[in-house]
Amino acid sequence: MAAVKRSCMFHTAKNSGHRADSMAGSSGKMRKMNPETLLDICAKFAAANVPFQRVEDRVSRIPEPVQQRIIFWSFPRNERDICMYSSLSNIPASGPDYQKLPFHKGVRLLESDCVDNVLQVGFHLSGTVREGGTLYTEPEKLFRVSISFDRCKITSVTCSCGNKDIFWCQHVVALSLYRIRNAELVQLRVPISETLLQMDRQQLQKFAQYLIAEHHTEVLPTAQKLADEILCANSEINLLPGAPDPTAGASVDDDNSWHLDEEQVREQVRSYLSQGGYYNTGKQLSSMFAKVREMLRAQDSNGARMLTLITEQFLADPRLLLWRTQGTPMNDKCRQLWDELGALWVCVVLNPSSSFMEKAHWQQLLREWSHLEVCPFEDADNRVITMANHVSPDIHSNRQPGSSGSIRATPRTIFHRALEASDLQWNDKHLRYIMNSETYCLPRAGSSCSNAFNSQGQALWHEHIPTACARVDALRSHGYSKEAMRLAVAVVRTMKENQLQQRKQFASITSKTVLGRTGVSHTPVYCNHEGYIGHALDPVGSIFETLSEVCIIPEDTVSVTTESSVSVQANFGSTSSLNASQKYQHVSIPTSRDRTESYLTLALEAALIGLGQQRLMPSGLYAQDKACKQEEKLIVKLQEVELDCTLVEVMRRQAKLLLEGGPASGLGLGIHVESVPMHTFAKYLFTSLLPHDSELAYTVGLRAMRLPILEGSGDTVMNARWFTLGHIETQQCELASTMLSAAKGETPCLQTVLELAHCNLYSSKHLSKQHEKQVFLHVGASGTDVCAFAGDIPCLQTVLESAQCNIHSSTHLFKLAQDAFKMATPVEGPRHLPLVNVAFELGLQVVRMTLTPTPSPWRRREMVRWLVTCATDIGVKALVSIMHNWYTLFTPTEATGMVATTIMSHTTMLQVNVNYVQQEELANCARNLALQCAAKEPQSCALAALTLCEKDPVAFETAYQIVVDAAANVMDSSQLFNIARYMEHRGYPGRAYKLAVLAMKNLTLAYNQDSHPAINDIHWACALSHSLGKSELTNIIPLVVKNVQCATVLSDILRRCTMTAPGMASPDGKRRSLKLLSYDKSPLRQLLDAAISAYINTTHSRLTHISPRHYGDFIDFLSKARETFLLAHDGHIQFAQLIEHMKLIYKGKKKLMYLIKERFG
Repeated sequence: MAAVKRSCMFHTAKNSGHRADSMAGSSGKMRKMNPETLLDICAKFAAANVPFQRVEDRVSRIPEPVQQRIIFWSFPRNERDICMYSSLSNIPASGPDYQKLPFHKGVRLLESDCVDNVLQVGFHLSGTVREGGTLYTEPEKLFRVSISFDRCKITSVTCSCGNKDIFWCQHVVALSLYRIRNAELVQLRVPISETLLQMDRQQLQKFAQYLIAEHHTEVLPTAQKLADEILCANSEINLLPGAPDPTAGASVDDDNSWHLDEEQVREQVRSYLSQGGYYNTGKQLSSMFAKVREMLRAQDSNGARMLTLITEQFLADPRLLLWRTQGTPMNDKCRQLWDELGALWVCVVLNPSSSFMEKAHWQQLLREWSHLEVCPFEDADNRVITMANHVSPDIHSNRQPGSSGSIRATPRTIFHRALEASDLQWNDKHLRYIMNSETYCLPRAGSSCSNAFNSQGQALWHEHIPTACARVDALRSHGYSKEAMRLAVAVVRTMKENQLQQRKQFASITSKTVLGRTGVSHTPVYCNHEGYIGHALDPVGSIFETLSEVCIIPEDTVSVTTESSVSVQANFGSTSSLNASQKYQHVSIPTSRDRTESYLTLALEAALIGLGQQRLMPSGLYAQDKACKQEEKLIVKLQEVELDCTLVEVMRRQAKLLLEGGPASGLGLGIHVESVPMHTFAKYLFTSLLPHDSELAYTVGLRAMRLPILEGSGDTVMNARWFTLGHIETQQCELASTMLSAAKGETPCLQTVLELAHCNLYSSKHLSKQHEKQVFLHVGASGTDVCAFAGDIPCLQTVLESAQCNIHSSTHLFKLAQDAFKMATPVEGPRHLPLVNVAFELGLQVVRMTLTPTPSPWRRREMVRWLVTCATDIGVKALVSIMHNWYTLFTPTEATGMVATTIMSHTTMLQVNVNYVQQEELANCARNLALQCAAKEPQSCALAALTLCEKDPVAFETAYQIVVDAAANVMDSSQLFNIARYMEHRGYPGRAYKLAVLAMKNLTLAYNQDSHPAINDIHWACALSHSLGKSELTNIIPLVVKNVQCATVLSDILRRCTMTAPGMASPDGKRRSLKLLSYDKSPLRQLLDAAISAYINTTHSRLTHISPRHYGDFIDFLSKARETFLLAHDGHIQFAQLIEHMKLIYKGKKKLMYLIKERFG
């Protein structure tokens, strides 16, 4: 950017004062005096606030020392200002990114003495900066830097490095810091116009000629042009008085702001947006937003200017039109950036020191942007919300959500909150008293009937809470920290007062409210449509940060430090606002009548009230996800605060108020069925209160376990709108797991409160159902074991019943059961038997829930196996119980295949360490289970039932008879063949033969099924029949002939039956001298005829649709057929007839007939 030029009038030489060189010499000898002279004090003020032109216009002759000191003090004096324009925000000085910042590089250049030839001429600073090459072989580079400044702000920078960035390069930083740190060493000259006034005509001519000669290649054309215009009497130059001087400072009309390269800002934002939703892109844009806030806090006008440039580029994003045309919401990362942009504009327009003209300008911009077709809606899911149906109040209104009002039906865009905020005023007398006075309160408590003060006489600010918090954030962001603190205190006190009023209001209508089992009302008298958590302006988060920021203990005062801690110079970069080693302390509030009240206690109370507020689940995936993240982020901040006695008492008081808060509290009674659950918040409360007040902790945890949306009506449409339901159920599971873990070590003193909570949570019907299941509780514990954990049982029982009642997801309930089992069976240390029983109870409910409908098979198998493992860990009674009640827990296949088989395995027996009586008891249960399952589903359970009943002849015979009875109706051939093979393996060939015959009756094999999986079973059945004797083979061959039409299979069976004599594998083991069977006699004659007939039929079938590429396979098939034909005494005649018949019928297939003739004649 070109240097600012101001036209300077020509004065006579006598008014110029001393010569410039004498001025430079004196400036080099000046030293800062203590105390400062009146001249320096005045010069500092004038240099920072008054344009130099105004000083010249006011005073006809400026004394040389005065002019010198004003110019001297006009350069910026704070290195933080240089840092702000040369580095990103929120970059820790200890991080790797800090080393890459231009500011840090500039500091290193300065400390390496790389700055030379520094010269200040009026309001212009120039110098050279040396920088070594990136490689050892590269020569050192020299960069020329020029800086213009005015009223302690750098207004223009140029550097020969050609830097293209929104931040100043390291060379500008080095020169600027040199001027700040070594101001007395810099050569100082008056503006060049003052020097020219001291020259006569000859000197001026010599000056001009030497200047042209020195730079003739660059300035000669310009010099000739100017000379021509000066010699022309009517030229524009001759009509204007004076001449421009780039070193004379800015004029009165010039905008006094820091140098910001607007084009580079546009280019950077455009570049980031074009890269899509990559993580680094969002990070860079968030850093630019943080830079805007940094500028606002420094009360730099470039903050709003930079935000305007960013907004223009955001609106020029071509993806906006695409998303709007397709009707699809933008991706989450882009939406988060837009939300941050909208919140920043609210902060900008709420600047308490902004002028009427500035607000009018911002309002015009916001209206123009809101009317653009591509401007994003306020609703992230692209639903058009109009002002007429918008449920949240105007930001400048005191109306509560849901109140009626006549509002124009205009679609709300991302800028509407900022437009509403721009109408807010700061001239309310009560508000100004709150912000400007720390002692603003009533003289004594309870002396006013006005709602402007609470019962203790402390000031309140009754305004829509998110709006009031937006005021606080704006004050803090614009550098009004004290005013922000005072208003924040009043806002939190107002939140507390509202909480007490709502509690009283609910107490008066408790009897009129019909509550459900978990305290939910389907006809609520109160509900918040727009809560503090998930709000676009994050009111609770901003007010917590405002109040807690003043309570952070500086790092240098913390007594405990680590070796890795890094000391950061205040002037050399910014540290992260969130540090893992941050510690907080109480800072008292002036004139507070409560000795325990501090900024930290109010911050905690504000967070607890916000997190515990009842609020409806917002519509849309993005809004729900945003609320979850905002809640988790605030809880993370709360977890950083170390709780002392005062904070614990605050938390205890707030927990009780939330429990008694009625429908206005998320933990109260009478809440709306679509209220957001409090699982995440309750987990934080539970873990924080447990060491100090375990009764209250369990009361909070048990109350928060409810999930109203999944109870009662079961409206699937309503559930479908809860896009984060899976996350909510995960948090519910984690809360239950946390309570189970804590309950493991609780003592009997909790029994009273748990019984009370138990009565509040469950109906008598539910309790009776739970009583029926007590057969499973403590089934594996001896009397001594139960006594050892007697204090844990009531507590665990109550948490268990709460989990069983409120967790509706089998997946999450199973995870809870697994967590409980892991906690109960540590790798080192004794088992916790009551907790094992809790895990077992949960596992029983899981398998009941998933019995029908069945989830993914692998998940169901995992659940069943885990339950058996858990029961095994408990003992024999648990194993017996699940086998006795298998029909309520498992399918017949699971009961026989996974449950009973696993229980009766040798490994399980060793693990349980059973005696003979116990082993027999388990075996009897397993056999009874097996027979019941086989009777119910013989096709899938018969084989397992036979295996389980092997050692009991009566049971085995019963299982076998079940198979025989079911063979004709429900069992297929493959199942029967499997059981038949099993019977042969166990030494029952007769029974195996009977089952094989039944299987053959259920089997059909077509002519072209030569690769059917049942072929091996057919061969085995025939081999078994052959081994038993000729009569058995004779009986089965008719079934084979009837049901098998595949020629190759029949021919294979035929050959195998002739390889050995029948009866060779007889049960008595005696060798018999039997003759081989003949093909011409029964039973093989029937089989041979069937095989020949099958070959003839198959031949004609194949010829019907044969193609030339299958001719070779067909010839091979005929060769195998001939081998079978030749087994008959007249087979050669039959085969020849077949060939002749083919030649006659299929004579059109000449190539095939030629191949047949060639092979078979």
